[in-house]
Amino acid sequence: MPKRERVLRMSVEQPLWRALTAYRVLTMFYAVGLFATAYDRFPRPGVAIGFYVVLCAWTLATLPKVANAASCTKRFLAADLTIALAGVLLTRAADAADRIEAGGPTLPSIWTAGSVLAFAIKGGWRWAAFASTLVAAANVVERGAPTRDTVHNVVLVWVASIAIGYVVEVARASERTLARALEIEAATRERERLARDIHDGVLQVLAMVQRRATVLGGEAEELGRMAGEQEVALRTLVSGGLVPVSRVCEDAAQGALVRAVDEPDDDGAPVDLRPLLARYAGGRVTLSEPGAPVPLPPAAGRELADAVGAALDNVRRHVGEDARAWILLEDEPDAVIVTVRDEGPGIPEGRLAQAEGEGRLGVALSIRGRLRDIGGTAEVVSVPGQGTEVELTVPKGAVSKTAKR
Repeated sequence: MPKRERVLRMSVEQPLWRALTAYRVLTMFYAVGLFATAYDRFPRPGVAIGFYVVLCAWTLATLPKVANAASCTKRFLAADLTIALAGVLLTRAADAADRIEAGGPTLPSIWTAGSVLAFAIKGGWRWAAFASTLVAAANVVERGAPTRDTVHNVVLVWVASIAIGYVVEVARASERTLARALEIEAATRERERLARDIHDGVLQVLAMVQRRATVLGGEAEELGRMAGEQEVALRTLVSGGLVPVSRVCEDAAQGALVRAVDEPDDDGAPVDLRPLLARYAGGRVTLSEPGAPVPLPPAAGRELADAVGAALDNVRRHVGEDARAWILLEDEPDAVIVTVRDEGPGIPEGRLAQAEGEGRLGVALSIRGRLRDIGGTAEVVSVPGQGTEVELTVPKGAVSKTAKR
């Protein structure tokens, strides 16, 4: 089945655009309502009416422009701020001087703040400082002098817009950081999956070639030496730093995008785990299983069976080709448990950590990594002289959640 591309969209900024859209419409009606209640006190109401016609048409027509950062262009912001400044300056031409000096509202009233906030959300705090400074200058010109109310309103808009602009910048940086973290996590998981496959196949073949060639001697010994060198180099590559990230991070109009290639959803019917484990049974491996089927989702069943296979490979490699091993499958009410036990000499304390540091990742990736991917756990119990026991536990609740993802 083909893989599919999954797109994760993250945007702290987008709700701000939706809030700005609602703010512009509400403040438009508020400004018109203020004028309607004081209509008889305007000496030249025709100027105000003409401005409000333009304001309403512009606000409603440009709603798509404030839907996201991509639509809100610099040209739109300049035109929007021009209308706001024109409305502030036209107040002296439409309203009475005594009302203006008494602190009466400008024609656009608090609609002007929406234009400044658009600058803040689009370009950050520097753009917000520029737009709010122009609005402050227009208000001072309209009042004729920097009165207390004028200064109060100007400072309020200035601080609020700069604060919002700064928050937007921080949110964008956080989105990029989160997107990068998700990419690294996805790359790490993909890398572990590849490492498991390499360990289960290529590394073991190279190790076998090295051992057999050393026994044969002659020209084959040189081939064995080369295989050993390649095994060491490949183990170093597998256990080294992160592979180059193949995911794409974009800071687009609606926030950061993380594209990741996922394996296709496995929606098949549950499989019986017993046949998957039966292929490992033989003259040297004894399988004990329940009489009834042990159902698991296909992906979880394959991963669990492969982990058992990796455990048996470790037995053959470290104990010997003729070593005996036992597989016990248990279907508990809340979990499926598979235990692999051998008759070997056991694992010295600290040996697993040392092997992982040397790039020998059989237990870390081929066993524990597989169980972690399906929500399970792997425990290794070893007593020197008494063999090794690997217990693989998969909670049924974790399996169902993994299957639905």
